[in-house]
Amino acid sequence: MLEPLRFFEGRTELFSMVKVMMKKPYKSQTLGRGQILPDGSLSLVQQVQEQGKPTSHRRWLIREVSPGRFTGTMSDAVGPVQIQQIGGKFLFKFRMKGKLAVEQWIMPLPGGKSAKSKVTVKKLGVRVATSEGTIRKL
Repeated sequence: MLEPLRFFEGRTELFSMVKVMMKKPYKSQTLGRGQILPDGSLSLVQQVQEQGKPTSHRRWLIREVSPGRFTGTMSDAVGPVQIQQIGGKFLFKFRMKGKLAVEQWIMPLPGGKSAKSKVTVKKLGVRVATSEGTIRKL
């Protein structure tokens, strides 16, 4: 993935299984529509459909700050989103309401049309939720 922001340009889809401590696992589908803005940053709007919940929307605005390092905002995050390229993988770190710390690994798969996503959510250092899924370009 030479230009990682371009992976999210156009339409993408993420299917995942979400596991929250002391709750039954549920399916989640996220449909994204991204565009590269004139300054090179990525604007991504996602429609999130989680089993048993109303549809919600999430907005990202991400820009590269140096080779392999990105920063930006996400509508569900409290404060900035930090992204670091580590080898061929990408580590997203951000906080959410309720003192939740989120780490998401995106691992591109051969061919450049899909990637694995693994999310860990911690509260006060204790893992309270995980999610695993696959992102595909449509």
